[in-house]
Amino acid sequence: MPILQFIDKAVPYQVFIKDIAAHLARLMREDARDPEYVSQRKAYSMFGRANVERWKAQHKVTPYKRPGKVEYFTADLRLLQRTEQDYFKE
Repeated sequence: MPILQFIDKAVPYQVFIKDIAAHLARLMREDARDPEYVSQRKAYSMFGRANVERWKAQHKVTPYKRPGKVEYFTADLRLLQRTEQDYFKE
Protein backbone atom coordinates (compact mmCIF):
# COMPACT_ATOMS: atom_id res chain seq x y z
CA MET A 1 0.00 0.00 0.00
CA PRO A 2 1.44 3.42 -0.97
CA ILE A 3 2.27 5.88 1.79
CA LEU A 4 2.18 9.68 1.55
CA GLN A 5 4.92 11.32 3.58
CA PHE A 6 4.11 14.70 5.11
CA ILE A 7 6.45 16.79 7.26
CA ASP A 8 4.73 15.81 10.50
CA LYS A 9 3.57 12.24 9.67
CA ALA A 10 3.04 9.51 7.09
CA VAL A 11 -0.48 8.64 5.94
CA PRO A 12 -1.61 5.63 3.91
CA TYR A 13 -2.87 6.69 0.49
CA GLN A 14 -6.33 5.14 1.02
CA VAL A 15 -6.82 7.07 4.27
CA PHE A 16 -5.77 10.30 2.53
CA ILE A 17 -8.23 9.73 -0.36
CA LYS A 18 -11.09 8.85 2.03
CA ASP A 19 -10.45 12.01 4.07
CA ILE A 20 -10.49 14.17 0.95
CA ALA A 21 -13.66 12.48 -0.33
CA ALA A 22 -15.41 13.01 3.01
CA HIS A 23 -14.38 16.67 3.09
CA LEU A 24 -15.57 17.25 -0.49
CA ALA A 25 -18.88 15.50 0.19
CA ARG A 26 -19.47 17.74 3.22
CA LEU A 27 -18.68 20.89 1.23
CA MET A 28 -20.97 19.80 -1.61
CA ARG A 29 -23.81 19.15 0.85
CA GLU A 30 -23.33 22.60 2.40
CA ASP A 31 -23.24 24.33 -1.00
CA ALA A 32 -26.21 22.43 -2.46
CA ARG A 33 -28.63 24.77 -0.67
CA ASP A 34 -26.97 27.90 -2.06
CA PRO A 35 -28.71 29.73 -4.90
CA GLU A 36 -26.66 30.29 -8.06
CA TYR A 37 -26.65 34.08 -7.53
CA VAL A 38 -27.17 36.20 -4.41
CA SER A 39 -28.08 39.85 -4.18
CA GLN A 40 -25.52 42.31 -2.90
CA ARG A 41 -27.47 42.71 0.35
CA LYS A 42 -27.51 38.93 0.88
CA ALA A 43 -23.80 38.68 0.00
CA TYR A 44 -23.03 41.34 2.61
CA SER A 45 -24.99 39.44 5.26
CA MET A 46 -23.50 36.03 4.36
CA PHE A 47 -19.85 37.01 3.90
CA GLY A 48 -19.51 40.43 5.52
CA ARG A 49 -19.67 43.75 3.74
CA ALA A 50 -15.95 44.47 4.19
CA ASN A 51 -15.00 41.10 2.68
CA VAL A 52 -17.24 41.52 -0.37
CA GLU A 53 -16.05 45.10 -0.93
CA ARG A 54 -12.39 44.05 -0.59
CA TRP A 55 -12.82 41.12 -3.02
CA LYS A 56 -14.56 43.46 -5.47
CA ALA A 57 -11.79 46.08 -5.16
CA GLN A 58 -9.16 43.36 -5.73
CA HIS A 59 -11.09 42.13 -8.79
CA LYS A 60 -11.49 38.68 -7.26
CA VAL A 61 -15.28 38.75 -7.66
CA THR A 62 -17.41 40.33 -10.36
CA PRO A 63 -20.74 41.98 -9.57
CA TYR A 64 -23.48 41.30 -12.13
CA LYS A 65 -25.78 44.27 -12.59
CA ARG A 66 -29.41 43.41 -13.21
CA PRO A 67 -32.24 45.92 -13.53
CA GLY A 68 -32.69 47.28 -10.02
CA LYS A 69 -30.10 45.09 -8.27
CA VAL A 70 -26.52 43.89 -8.10
CA GLU A 71 -25.83 40.16 -7.78
CA TYR A 72 -22.79 37.94 -7.19
CA PHE A 73 -22.11 34.35 -8.25
CA THR A 74 -22.37 32.42 -4.98
CA ALA A 75 -19.72 29.83 -5.90
CA ASP A 76 -17.13 32.61 -6.38
CA LEU A 77 -17.91 34.05 -2.95
CA ARG A 78 -17.72 30.59 -1.30
CA LEU A 79 -14.35 29.95 -2.93
CA LEU A 80 -12.97 33.24 -1.65
CA GLN A 81 -14.43 32.55 1.79
CA ARG A 82 -12.54 29.26 1.97
CA THR A 83 -9.26 30.61 0.57
CA GLU A 84 -6.60 31.78 3.00
CA GLN A 85 -5.72 35.33 2.05
CA ASP A 86 -2.77 37.58 2.81
CA TYR A 87 -4.34 40.88 3.86
CA PHE A 88 -1.01 42.72 4.04
CA LYS A 89 -0.30 42.36 0.31
CA GLU A 90 -1.33 45.16 -1.98
